[in-house]
Amino acid sequence: GGPTISIFLKPPGVIPPGGSTTISCSCQCDNGNFVLYKNGHQLRTMELRGNRAEFSICNATQEDRGAYSCHYLAGDNVLARSETLEVMVQEFRLPRPVLSILPGLEVTAGAYVTFRCTISHSKAGCFLYLEGQSNTLDLLSKEEDDFIISHVHKGNGGHYSCQCFTKNTSLEWSAVSKTLELVVR
Repeated sequence: GGPTISIFLKPPGVIPPGGSTTISCSCQCDNGNFVLYKNGHQLRTMELRGNRAEFSICNATQEDRGAYSCHYLAGDNVLARSETLEVMVQEFRLPRPVLSILPGLEVTAGAYVTFRCTISHSKAGCFLYLEGQSNTLDLLSKEEDDFIISHVHKGNGGHYSCQCFTKNTSLEWSAVSKTLELVVR
């Protein structure tokens, strides 16, 4: 039972060629180091700043694609490993979607909240992202445009965005929507 490490992209989503993102590793750890791995190979070691280490990807190319994970070390001992984070680099060919949160950006705990990702493409599916989470919250198909949280609580607050794709002969992606902050009171 070592510490739990979370790994996530800031901002979340698929990165366009030439774009940039930050791989963030965080844990409730004392002092030690994070080692970033890509496809099982050690890339870099970073000291903790507070309870996180950040690894930047600038001017992204296909070389940056892959499966990333963080290991937390004290001395030479690996105390914990994160889940694997898949980083994808793709051209954006679809229009940028628009995210809306209903009934509004500020809600009281216990309310119903609907996330709607709108894109002008008939067969697109969309992912809903919450910053700080390694996985996408939900895959929204065109038949079901909305992602609903029935009884929101403080933990549902945060910065949300969405990104859409189509599965034609190849996978085509949109840019990530503008980020909206949901505040739960």
